[in-house]
Amino acid sequence: MQVKRHVPWFDGALLDNIVDYITYAFMPMVLLWSAGYLGDGTSATVLAVVPLVASVYQFCRVDAKTDDHLFLGFPSYWNIAAFYVVVLDLAPGAVTAVLLICAVLVFVPIGYVYPSRTTTLQVPTLALTVLWLASYAVLLAQFPDPSPIWLAISLAYVAYYVALSLYLTTRRSR
Repeated sequence: MQVKRHVPWFDGALLDNIVDYITYAFMPMVLLWSAGYLGDGTSATVLAVVPLVASVYQFCRVDAKTDDHLFLGFPSYWNIAAFYVVVLDLAPGAVTAVLLICAVLVFVPIGYVYPSRTTTLQVPTLALTVLWLASYAVLLAQFPDPSPIWLAISLAYVAYYVALSLYLTTRRSR
């Protein structure tokens, strides 16, 4: 569309970050907070704010995406965290642990796979990502009683994603 050429004063990348922040960080925390997954009272509100502040940092990093197509630090996948919190019906204590660990990981220089742009193991990664998206849809359709098989398929992709991310981070540091 050549937006930069036709509307040079408009920053599409900034708009993309704003939309992503709302979609991947803000709305998932609103969902978890309003549905009671964060507990009650002030502590629930503070817990909801922690990922939001971590995501502000992540979205404002100029080095958030590396030249080799990784996200540096946990890439604000709070929507995915919220999905598993709801599907697994986690208790507030478990939710607190998940959110705080992920918030800390925003600041740890681990490179996380950018599934649509990674070049290492690109074909299997894309194929597994498609399978994961299908499992995501199936689990949503089955909610509130997810199939253990589809849940295992979905969580296996998360394990693959983390393993590949750690492998690529280790390879980068050599």
